[in-house]
Amino acid sequence: MENKMVVGSQARILYCNQAGRSRIAAAFNKAVAAGEISDPIVLSRDHHDVSGTDSPYRETSNITDGSMWCADMAVQNVIGDAMRGATYVSIHNGGGVGWGEVMNGGFGMVLDGSEEAGEAAVSMLHWDVSNGCV
Repeated sequence: MENKMVVGSQARILYCNQAGRSRIAAAFNKAVAAGEISDPIVLSRDHHDVSGTDSPYRETSNITDGSMWCADMAVQNVIGDAMRGATYVSIHNGGGVGWGEVMNGGFGMVLDGSEEAGEAAVSMLHWDVSNGCV
């Protein structure tokens, strides 16, 4: 297969579906636990995902009930991520359409090889992806 340069969101870490993200996280955590990787790994996402961005000029522009001006998806996303084991979460502004035009929710999760980190990764990544589909 020929290699092709990938830019944009496809070049981001864990650019795959919910099941794929969970498998990648489990494999990283298992490799840390086995000593195949010497230090913990941090998985993170800034925005650019199904439930991480509210922008009335882009991601939520087709919502016509007036809620496109709210940051409800980004806030709900980070609260759910935090409750399911994310190491840190963030609410931030900007992200491609300019300051004041979008609210984003992001996370970071430390995979230290522990059983707890593995369980949290599956739970948190399931929410992080599925939240935007409900």
